[in-house]
Amino acid sequence: MPNSELINRDLSVLWHPCTQMKDHEWLPLVPIRKGEGVWLQDFDGNRYIDAISSWWVNLFGHANPRINHAIKQQLEELEHVILAGFSHRPVVELSERLVELTPPPLNRCFYSDNGSAAVEVALKMSYHYWRNQGQPGKTRFITLSQSYHGETLGTLGVGDVALYKDTYRPLLMEAITVESPDCFMRESGESWEDHSRRKFGLMEAALERHAEETAAVIVEPLVQCATGMRMYHPVYLELLREACERYGVHLIADEIAVGFGRTGTFFACEQAGITPDFLLLSKGLTGGYLPLAVTMTTDKVYQAFYDDYETLRAFLHSHSYTGNPLACRAALATLDIFRQDGVMKRNQRLARHMGRAVAHLEDHPHVGEVRQTGMIIAMEMVRDKASRTPFPWQERRGLRVYQHALGREALMRPLGNVVYFMPPYVITEAQISHLATVATEGIDLATR
Repeated sequence: MPNSELINRDLSVLWHPCTQMKDHEWLPLVPIRKGEGVWLQDFDGNRYIDAISSWWVNLFGHANPRINHAIKQQLEELEHVILAGFSHRPVVELSERLVELTPPPLNRCFYSDNGSAAVEVALKMSYHYWRNQGQPGKTRFITLSQSYHGETLGTLGVGDVALYKDTYRPLLMEAITVESPDCFMRESGESWEDHSRRKFGLMEAALERHAEETAAVIVEPLVQCATGMRMYHPVYLELLREACERYGVHLIADEIAVGFGRTGTFFACEQAGITPDFLLLSKGLTGGYLPLAVTMTTDKVYQAFYDDYETLRAFLHSHSYTGNPLACRAALATLDIFRQDGVMKRNQRLARHMGRAVAHLEDHPHVGEVRQTGMIIAMEMVRDKASRTPFPWQERRGLRVYQHALGREALMRPLGNVVYFMPPYVITEAQISHLATVATEGIDLATR
């Protein structure tokens, strides 16, 4: 079957996510026949390095034999069972492993199907906790500008991406938005740490003003991914944890995109030495195989719901596929690879090479910044380097990089004017060097 046949069939029945479908009148879909390691292959035999881990989910390559084997074994035993009133071995073992990996006192796991759902669980659980504690007035959430936490109505309410949010604003709760500590906006000569400390003053002021009505602060630790890989210093998280304790407000750490080694530590919060009240995990949790998410919290939160049924204090949120056994087995296999293969140490070497491979772009006349946190690196295209004036979004310069990369065996999907790599951990240094070359060519073409 050629690409063209599947494309025609697709366009007659599908509506793709995050897509203006009219674009496909001139921008061809890429139908994928198979994946192996970092490679994706289409029906015409073209192949592409998956530089973005298929929306940041894939950790150990496509068709990983060890994860494949674990899922096949589980398929012969149990594919799914209701998790209300029932349990199964994979979900118990996974919960034990996650509690072991995360800092105390995170010792309770509540499962859902995807990242947005994990955020919704945390928002509801935080509000409900305060209600059960006799503080029903704590109904609001503090969030950072440029944040992204999902695209359901609750998660849009605590996000700040106008492209996704503005249309639905009349349907959304109103969050308290504090300016991001995004270090791209630091002053000349200012360090990441100094900038992040200075910006925390705005968060401190918001907490002082709104603590009595605030249930929680929700942040993406270290990297705000969807708005262009905006990065900040861990000191911001240290200050935030202390302030949340002082003002009696929960801290929700959305590590859905940045957990499982993406930032250079297993969890991003480790770099600040903090423990949030809620830790949200998804994406890489199953190695990119199956939908699964978990909202982790403390026994203190858990005990606020633990009572006789008649009190109606129970947390009655649910999803049909909560704690799916196949997904849990994929997650256990993923954690086994981390434990057995020295992944984090290898990632340190790969991250250093990634930084060297694109360092020359610091001098590019239309690259405002090259920034990196662990296995995430981003190159921001700008119209004017001195003033960091962006290209108008309507020019879709990142799309030109995407189109060029497809012709050079690479899947890159820039975020507006930001070209980035977030590859599977099985990538080689030679493949990273190739991506750097392709990105440089694409940026040159896109900024002419």
